[in-house]
Amino acid sequence: MALGLLRRRRSRTASGAAPGLPVPLPAGAGAYGCEVVDPMGQPMGGAEVTVTALDSHRVLARGTTDPYGLFMATLPPGSYSVMAAAEGLTPARKNVDIAAGVVLSPARIALLPARQLELPAPGTWLFDPPHTAIRFIAKHVGMAHVHGRFTRFDGGIRVAPDMADSQVSVRIDASSITTGNRTRDNHLRSADFLDVKRYPYIDFVSNRFVYRGGSKWTLHGTLTMHGTSRSVGLDTTYLGTVNGGYEQELRCAALAKAELHREDFTLNWRSMLARGIAVVGPTVQLELDVQAMYRTPETPTPPE
Repeated sequence: MALGLLRRRRSRTASGAAPGLPVPLPAGAGAYGCEVVDPMGQPMGGAEVTVTALDSHRVLARGTTDPYGLFMATLPPGSYSVMAAAEGLTPARKNVDIAAGVVLSPARIALLPARQLELPAPGTWLFDPPHTAIRFIAKHVGMAHVHGRFTRFDGGIRVAPDMADSQVSVRIDASSITTGNRTRDNHLRSADFLDVKRYPYIDFVSNRFVYRGGSKWTLHGTLTMHGTSRSVGLDTTYLGTVNGGYEQELRCAALAKAELHREDFTLNWRSMLARGIAVVGPTVQLELDVQAMYRTPETPTPPE
């Protein structure tokens, strides 16, 4: 039925409404659809589409396009950023406003060939907290996914003349975890989970950059959480540099993802389940959406 909704795009009214469609909307929701095409204008099956709320940086929908390049999601009213990406092509972003009861005409998102991005200049680049998000997604045992993020952190990138020798370091205030539910957040801060009184910080320090082709890199490093250190790899997409921001300072941006296994950090979900504690599952998807500013004597201090 979702494909039928998208294929009827030519019969939509000018306002974007689609009366009589067989796809019911949940009460108070709107619908967004897109068609992702390659540089030749052909449908891109298997492209990754991520829909993120602009106010909270929370990912509300994520999936891949079908063989016809189509993707659809029902969403609460609000403003969103939609990113489409595929291997070897430049990711594309669009902003969209969703209104209750409105089915938007599908947007056509064209992915262009990946250009050779200029690497950041050697030196120190500081994370810009208002434009950086550290998010996670965990499967709640027997239920839906839990989305959350950390709101307090600092870090940066030391870019070496040889990019492979560069280093990223991040320190996260573990008590800043938030999932939108106060009771759950307090439980996650407790000794059952992060135990923030004993282990107030989560730290990541990279030790190696490995180039994977195009704009892809893997950052190998050490993650320390809950008093335990483990080697992890962050699959990273470099998004380039630009002049812009508070005082037109030089910035770079990247997306990084990793899958963490909770038991690697002595968070024993099986024993908690046996004690009747409802917990998230054994793996957690971690995602960093980073903007960093080139550090100079004139670099402004990012606002809190």
